[in-house]
Amino acid sequence: MPQLPAPDYPADVKARLAADAREVIARYPDSRSALLPLLHLVQAEEDHVTRTGIRFCAEQLGLTTAEVTAVATFYSMYRRESGGDYQVGVCTNTLCAVMGGDAIFEDLKQYLGVDNGGTTEDGKVTLEHIECNAACDFAPVVMVNWEFFDNQTPGSARKLVDDLRAGRSVEPTRGAPLCTFKETARILAGFPDERPGAVAATGGAGPASLVGLRLARGETPGHADHVVAPRTTADRPSDEAGAPDAGAPPRGDGAAGPHHEEGK
Repeated sequence: MPQLPAPDYPADVKARLAADAREVIARYPDSRSALLPLLHLVQAEEDHVTRTGIRFCAEQLGLTTAEVTAVATFYSMYRRESGGDYQVGVCTNTLCAVMGGDAIFEDLKQYLGVDNGGTTEDGKVTLEHIECNAACDFAPVVMVNWEFFDNQTPGSARKLVDDLRAGRSVEPTRGAPLCTFKETARILAGFPDERPGAVAATGGAGPASLVGLRLARGETPGHADHVVAPRTTADRPSDEAGAPDAGAPPRGDGAAGPHHEEGK
């Protein structure tokens, strides 16, 4: 059975976290709305949400530890056990899976010698399979501390984890420069990323993400300056009243034509 109540933070650590917590709580009209960023805050302290962190959040927000635990165990971004400096998540949802995500995940498990949720012996990498990263057009996608590494293969994923473990510089395909899991957790708690150039480097959607938007606007893929006019009733045969001509064949893909009469 765990020790009850949970041990408290050392006085200096608690004072520092309490100052940060007051800043976070002040952003919300209802203090309990600050629970999610406070969980990131305590995760930034110990790299996972400990019983001590749960007690701290409960005290700051006037909640029970049961209420805090219910939230911390619901969201997968909150670790319940200590992990590596780099959380390597391989998307195994449908599109990424069929594009190679399943193969990447299985290969990395064997290569790193860990199972899902396992951490390498050097404490550098925690491997997990995750659900949709909302980047299907770049499948298969791997995320490291929630930064995107697009269009991966087993070989490129092996190089990625090798570089992380060796301390070599690794640049995401899109987004801010990579930082450690603890540093990422503090940013997710709502504190600014103070690294020079990090905010400017976040960028926007990649070209593949914008193809659908361009199509929706009527633009021809690959010819952004050419716009196709939306289809109107003027494109269809019509009678003098403006209604579609009952005698004209329906238009569109798969529509019945002159040789597709009813019953034939």
